[in-house]
This record gives sequence, C-alpha cells and structure tokens, in this order.
Amino acid sequence: MRYYIIAGEASGDLHGANLIAALQKKDSAAVFRFWGGDSMSIYAGEPVTHIRKMAFMGFAEVMMNIRTIFSFFRKAKKDIIAFQPDVLILIDYPGFNLRMAEWAKRRGMKVVYYIVPQVWAWHKSRVWKLKKYTDLLIPVLPFEEQFLKNYNCRVKYLGHPLLDETEPFLEKAGKREKDNKLLALLPGSRKQEIKAMLPVFLKAARELNIPFVIAAAPSIPDLFYTEIIKLHGFSSESNILSRSGTYKVLQNATFAFVTSGTATLETALLGVPQIVCYKANKISYYIARMLVDLKYISLVNLIMDKGIVTELIQSDFNVRNLTSVYHRLHNEMAALEMKSGYDELRLKLGGKGASERVAEAILELLS
Repeated sequence: MRYYIIAGEASGDLHGANLIAALQKKDSAAVFRFWGGDSMSIYAGEPVTHIRKMAFMGFAEVMMNIRTIFSFFRKAKKDIIAFQPDVLILIDYPGFNLRMAEWAKRRGMKVVYYIVPQVWAWHKSRVWKLKKYTDLLIPVLPFEEQFLKNYNCRVKYLGHPLLDETEPFLEKAGKREKDNKLLALLPGSRKQEIKAMLPVFLKAARELNIPFVIAAAPSIPDLFYTEIIKLHGFSSESNILSRSGTYKVLQNATFAFVTSGTATLETALLGVPQIVCYKANKISYYIARMLVDLKYISLVNLIMDKGIVTELIQSDFNVRNLTSVYHRLHNEMAALEMKSGYDELRLKLGGKGASERVAEAILELLS
C-alpha cells in the first residue's frame, strides 16, 4: 500500500513515526511519502517539507505567513497527485489538514484523520467537514469518541500513543532522587512560544535558585536558545540546554514548568509535578477568548475534567506566580494529590498498543 502522511508539528511527527513503524510491521510492501520531522525521517527517509518550516502559531502569525501557507497547499496537492496514495493520513494540524481532507475526498481518495481537531472546544461547525470529508476519524482523547458519534461520524477511539512512547522512560523516572532537585523547562516547540515562555521560565528558575535544564525542540537550532539564555545572564556553555529529548529530561526532573500542549500530558504520564503555562500574542489571545469556551487549557485537566495541575495563563503567567505556586506544590501532600490525579489519568487513557491498533484500523479500512 502507498501511504501519504501529513503532520505539521513536533507531537504529530512523533505519533506519525510510531504509526509508520507499526504499518511497516503489518504491511511489508508499504511505501511512504510524508510531511513531518526528524522522528518520521528515521523510518521513511526525507520529508517533502520539514515541520520546522510549518510551525505557525496563533491567528496573527498565520495571517502574516498566509502566502507561504498557500504555497504549501499547492505543493502538497501536486505531490499527492504525483504519488497516487491508497490513503491520505492527516495528523492533527487542523488549519492545514482540514483543507487537505476536503480537497482529497473530492478527488475520491481515502482519508483518515488521526488525532482529530478539537472541534468540541471551538468552531464546532468543523465537525460536519470531518464527517463529510473523511473515511475514518481516530481521536486520542477518550471523551472525543462520543462527541463525534453524536454527529454520526465514522470514529474509533484506540487509546493514546503517549502511553507507549513514555513507557521506556517510566522505570528510571520512578527512581528519581527527590532530594536532588532538578527543574525541567519545557518552553514549547515553536519559535513564537519559546520567545514568550522561556525568558519567564529562566527568571523564575534564577529566583528559585535550583538546577534546571531546558528541553530543546528538535526543529529549533541551538543558537535560537543560546541567545535567549545569554540575554538572561546564563552562560551558553553551561549544560542547561538538552538535546536528549523531552522524555529523558523529564525522567530526571523533580518538577517542571510546561508550556500548554502535548508536553503537559507527557509530563503527567512520567509522573512529574508541573505548572502549566501559556502566553500568546495579544491579538491571537483576544480572538481565542471570543471563540473558545473551555474551563481548562491543559490536556491533563481537560481529560480529567477537573483541576489536577495549576494553570497560569496570559497575565497570570509571571515570575511571582510561578515561584509561589512552585513553593505551594513542593510539599508531600500536594505531590501525593497530583500523583493520584496522574494515576486516574493513565487509567482513563486506556492500555498500551495504540499505534498498533491504529495501523490495524487503517489496513482494515483499505481492505
């Protein structure tokens, strides 16, 4: 079978890589072409376009790069036609992938959407596009399945792939030394996020006076980080920037400052106490406030439908709040309460083997 996969962000690249690996096990004649990053490249060679060129965040940033985005649409369509896939697999990245789903389905292609856009959060009208222009929806959040079934979508919840992806790091994470404090800073995977988040993280880490390490995003060069690090009085020669991957950073950490996104769930699954933070461009945030009606922004709290982790958003995201919440949470009772919430979360996400089950569902669809 011929598989064309489009992922536009670091998390999608990771899930796409595991899906490719699972499909290769089950389909010895599999041929892949993809938009993604370094993780997918391990299994399927060079991407058509790398995710580092595709990471536009927020309404304002999208509008400023609209010409580039439209050029990507033209490039993707031309490349898909030339490749003639048996199925187009879209991973998250809704602003781009929803349009690709409509175009592909109108051309008679099979379309699978893996990691479904969060239509339950805002712009619910998009659910009709998902229903009309896809053959199968595979969400990764348990409550999404019933939401989509209510609209008679073809949907299967098959578990969350992060359970498999974090498992190899769990044993060491459980043995981390509680007295040897290490703060993990996870400022995001896009340049806009890192510019907004990392300076505040660094100032708070300095005030707390504890060792810390920054988990670098694969698609962001070292120079981008070191300029911010030096600007805030730290030596770029010190070993505070890690290229070993988020999971290796977290397995040694005793606490984490985390930018809202997939990393909040990864941090929870590795059992690290955290504060979830977010600060967007003012225009983007204002528009989002008008469109989105949610109690929480972190995946942990959204899945559990209660406040397991503290969230600091927009003006609440500052050094004073970060340090005070850190001190409040850094006691045995608070740590146990958060761990109990994490255990509930793991049960709610289901068992291991999600990528294998997704591969089986795609092959079943094609057969």
